[in-house]
Amino acid sequence: MPALNYSETSLEKIPVTVFNDNLEGSRIVASEIARLIEKKNQMGKPAVLGLATGSSPVNIYKELIRLHKEEGLSFQNVVTFNLDEYYPMDPESLQSYVRFMNENLFNHIDIPKQNIHIPDGSITLEEVKRYCVEYEEKIDTLGGIDIQLLGIGRTGHIGFNEPGSSFSSSTRMVKLDPLTISDAAKDFIKEEFVPLRAITMGVGTIMQAKKIILVAWGSGKAPIVQKMVEGQITDDVPASFLQTHSKVQVVLDESAAANLARYKTPWVVGLANWDQKLTRRAVTWLSKKMEKPILKLTDEDYKEAGLMDLLVQSGSAYDLNIKVFDQIQKTITGWPGGKPNSDDKKRPERSEPAIKRSIIFSPHPDDDVISMGGTLLRLVDQGHDVHVAYQTSGNIAVFDDDALRFASFTEEILKSLGISSDFPEQLSDLKSFLDTKKLGEEDTPLVKTIKGLIRKGEAEAGCRFCGVKEENVHFLNLPFYETGQVKKRPIGEEDIQIIVNILQEVRPHQIFAAGDLQDPHGTHAVCLQAIYKALEILKEQGEEWLEDCYVWLYRGAWQEWDIEDIEMAIPISPGELMRKRKAIFKHQSQKDSPVFPGDDKREFWQRAEDRNRTTARLYDKLGLTEYEAIEAFVRHHF
Repeated sequence: MPALNYSETSLEKIPVTVFNDNLEGSRIVASEIARLIEKKNQMGKPAVLGLATGSSPVNIYKELIRLHKEEGLSFQNVVTFNLDEYYPMDPESLQSYVRFMNENLFNHIDIPKQNIHIPDGSITLEEVKRYCVEYEEKIDTLGGIDIQLLGIGRTGHIGFNEPGSSFSSSTRMVKLDPLTISDAAKDFIKEEFVPLRAITMGVGTIMQAKKIILVAWGSGKAPIVQKMVEGQITDDVPASFLQTHSKVQVVLDESAAANLARYKTPWVVGLANWDQKLTRRAVTWLSKKMEKPILKLTDEDYKEAGLMDLLVQSGSAYDLNIKVFDQIQKTITGWPGGKPNSDDKKRPERSEPAIKRSIIFSPHPDDDVISMGGTLLRLVDQGHDVHVAYQTSGNIAVFDDDALRFASFTEEILKSLGISSDFPEQLSDLKSFLDTKKLGEEDTPLVKTIKGLIRKGEAEAGCRFCGVKEENVHFLNLPFYETGQVKKRPIGEEDIQIIVNILQEVRPHQIFAAGDLQDPHGTHAVCLQAIYKALEILKEQGEEWLEDCYVWLYRGAWQEWDIEDIEMAIPISPGELMRKRKAIFKHQSQKDSPVFPGDDKREFWQRAEDRNRTTARLYDKLGLTEYEAIEAFVRHHF
């Protein structure tokens, strides 16, 4: 996706640069910050940086650390002011932004401690007002902020300036929006532990910075980015105030830019390059806009919607409608492993071999049945050799009380069988740990083991229900996940080699993997990255079975593929949908209220069914066969 300047489109009101991925964009931003620091060093003046927290700037900070350690970038003359901090918040807390900044930047560079300023969440309420005034005065004394780094929340907040914040607001205490609290729950384990307030720089403070760089990564930010960049200036989206700043730059990856008109509906802002995918997107967009099935769209519909140049290229609405309708119709198949003894030229999957080895990678121990349970059941029913590989233990997503309950159950079993062991003593230690456990504290090895075994047992039960052979169920327990905390390690060689080993063992004809990159905790993205890197290694090794292997990406509880992307759609009958629900119910620790529900309060089975039914309704509205539900897949070509 090429980077375009905002002036080349008619809808973007802020300069936007789009990079292929987070890493590339982060390197560019870090290099700009480094140039400022070096320039100020030469001038004998301090470089004043406004810094952000959260996942968005992490790779920027990593690159700044690299520049310091490998290229000698000095931070001796840098002064920093962080945007915000939860209130109340102990600076030593696992969730504090003081700790975040120390771990992700300050502990690894040569910045003097007295040059670091982060709002203090430990002061008394009586001190807050004066403290905020002094924070502003410190910035003013240094001549203002040279570069202000920002992220954006899904409410449109910058800093913790939630909807309703005024353009002229200064550093102050604020109430957090419920959506912000929900998003923060992943760091605090439960929503009720998230502070309801914060101290934040104001919009006015931010707008006084000499330059502002806002970064956003991932599809979860795409809707709010579109409102910020293309929408009206409104305090409902505080980030939209940036449209009035004279020197602001928005830096995105492809996923975060997906809702911008230049990518989503480029025909609205100029002439489009009409390839097959974009044509399909435009026709389905028009069908939904006009509330007509594809085959009922007319030349006039295309003209009124500004799609005249598409008609010029395609000839007529009649021909174009049939072409796109046929493309979408061919995505539908009841044979996810291919239909034996059939003409497969127009089918998503091959007919041969009739019985395939299929491996389903599941990032957590329930993503397989939540995301593609109907397809899993269909593959087993149709006689394929189905393997399921659970990439992580999922142990942090188990309540402490469940661990205690299972530990007590184990103790009673041992007693009833007359087996003597030191487990009662270990159980006592476990109870003592859980009674005094701090918020976000890493579990002990025993607690992690018990929680992992709970998830493992549930996954095994789900596979038994679906008919997967016991020997075909694999628990990979990738090491990157085993931190005992929400924050994970980066993917490593050991993780990738584990994926390489299982693929070499199974030698599958089909790989199903989670392409659900909107997972709020990032595990899905890391697990997919591990699979891609493993495939690269196997390809370099010349593994011949790869030449006959298809990789299918599914999505789960968080999002669905856009209609123009779907390459295989598996219809699910009412009976199969009920079987899928029962398979999900085997994961009892995630039932009712999981540890990490995200901002969607529905249970996972409800989300899955609603998503599958919505996809089926979309196919129906486009004029295709009406089904109860549909699971959708996109093929990854490697």
